[in-house]
Amino acid sequence: MTLFLGTFLDTPDANAPSGVRLRSDTDTALRVADGVITARGPAADLRAAHPGDEVVDLRDGLVLPGLVDTHVHFPQVRAIGALGMPLLEWLDRCALPEETRLASADYARAVAAEFVGGLVGAGTTTALVFGSHFASAVDVLFEEVDRVGLRVTSGLVVSDRSLPEPLLSTPDRTYDESVALARRWHGRERTRYAVTPRFSYSASDDLLDACAAVMKDVAGSWFTSHVNENQAEVAEVAQLFEEAEDYVDTYDRHGLVGPRSVLAHNVHATDRELSLLASQGASVAHCPTSNAALGSGLFPLRSHTEHGVRVALGSDVGAGTGFSLFKEGLQAYFMQQLLGPAGLPLASPDLLFLATRAGALALGLGDEVGDLSVGRQFDAVWVRPPVGDPLDVGLRHASCAEDALAKVFALATPGHLGGVWVGGDRVRG
Repeated sequence: MTLFLGTFLDTPDANAPSGVRLRSDTDTALRVADGVITARGPAADLRAAHPGDEVVDLRDGLVLPGLVDTHVHFPQVRAIGALGMPLLEWLDRCALPEETRLASADYARAVAAEFVGGLVGAGTTTALVFGSHFASAVDVLFEEVDRVGLRVTSGLVVSDRSLPEPLLSTPDRTYDESVALARRWHGRERTRYAVTPRFSYSASDDLLDACAAVMKDVAGSWFTSHVNENQAEVAEVAQLFEEAEDYVDTYDRHGLVGPRSVLAHNVHATDRELSLLASQGASVAHCPTSNAALGSGLFPLRSHTEHGVRVALGSDVGAGTGFSLFKEGLQAYFMQQLLGPAGLPLASPDLLFLATRAGALALGLGDEVGDLSVGRQFDAVWVRPPVGDPLDVGLRHASCAEDALAKVFALATPGHLGGVWVGGDRVRG
């Protein structure tokens, strides 16, 4: 048994952004057994009650729940920072050439180590990951995730048109390779399988039917793809699927939109699409730095919330500008500010919710991770800036817990993390 001492901040009661209540407990202890939080209370009381427990002192800083990234691309870690292009041009010039290189298992293995290191270094303990177009590379990713101990849902990325030939598959091959990967990795302690057509722009109806067959035959599998990211992309999809009512319908008509579906971006959503996503219980991954870097647009968080669509954060590496969900939270705040009356004002507890509990809810893990309540896994991030660092100065002069948390989102980088835990196991620091 281990007692973790510290100041703990989380949002256990929230279900939607805006007006989130922050729980802040100072001089507190969490008792952890077999990776699960079994008690939470005043440090003095728990230390007196359990004198034989190991003690880990995290009081110098703040302890937050492990961060949850609901949209990030494994093959694109080396493509971060290619700026100045819209989505389709960026794909052709930067992302897709890099993704073809993962046909080499050795190349994929090196990228997997860099990718998983980036997640851990940023305090991400749970992620929904866009895998590779190559089954061998997806295996390599799962192997590295399993070795390090992160919670990851991922799968084979599939397309059958509009991309370079090495990245294309067929419906039959899509089904066979996906099911084989799922048999190896789905339902293990910390890994699950996600059916992953790249986007409707690169997927025919026959391929999407194959994706639906995988979901049917792999019980409890997830679905993820892109939707309504860029106006040129949306226009192309409308031409390719003339019978579909809209972009979301290209997936829904194949039975792919439901409670285990997470669609990334959705910047240019219609009211019909939002109503459909809400009625089906699907979630949206909001990727602020990617939307800004590619000029895709300002995300309509208010309309998603008003329609009842669950929203969480995604880093969208490599169109996104890094792995840090603190940066994504700050950019989400900026975007809502820029939208003026159409935006949804966010405070620091809302940002913590979007980066933690919202992601856990979107991934069906709300009873396991996303906050630091009794019964949850001890997935945690220790924010501990060096003495004299601007974040250290800000935290020492914060007026309250919400102010301290705002300074974390404004200033924190991966270099400010003193430790990261997944299921009680220290994976960094």
